[in-house]
Amino acid sequence: MRRRRLAAVVGIAALVALVAAGCTGDGADPEPTPVAGGAAVLPGPVPADLALRPAPTDLPAAPKVTGTLTDGSPLATAELWADRPVVLTFFSSWCNTCVERQDGLSELARSHRDRVVFVGVAGEDEPDALQEYLRQHRVEYPVLVDADQRVARAYAVREPPAVVLVAKGGTLLRGWPGGVDAATLDSMLRKLVLAP
Repeated sequence: MRRRRLAAVVGIAALVALVAAGCTGDGADPEPTPVAGGAAVLPGPVPADLALRPAPTDLPAAPKVTGTLTDGSPLATAELWADRPVVLTFFSSWCNTCVERQDGLSELARSHRDRVVFVGVAGEDEPDALQEYLRQHRVEYPVLVDADQRVARAYAVREPPAVVLVAKGGTLLRGWPGGVDAATLDSMLRKLVLAP
């Protein structure tokens, strides 16, 4: 009888230890959630079937900027547009128009994944508010933190939202002060950069 009680107590103690350890079995801490907008969401290889329209030769070059992603990783925009088009989306988590359009832009970025690189540029945001925004709107592309507004000034962006389209090679194709909805941007991507 005494052995049964001892076995029961040991069994309960083991169960409590597993629950306290998060049921991982080894007591190790679970993997931390990756920082949204960091290097983990940089594009993969360029698809072999990517067909692009030639960029006009009479348009200016886009400003080459460097910055830091949300996870502290460095990013140079010129490295991204060396082999594919880039869409820069300037936004802030407190911007109502940004909030209204972000879900559509996030879906558009997923639909063109690796063919067109979307890069968010977040200015005047608190890190926690920015992370909440990126997770809530499923932003699955890299995001530059532009706290000093250096990137925004390079592109003459006074306030969010704004969207800029850069061709492969760095030609500045089009900008939308005040932003643009996903359907219009998709149409322009097909008209200006993606060959049928």
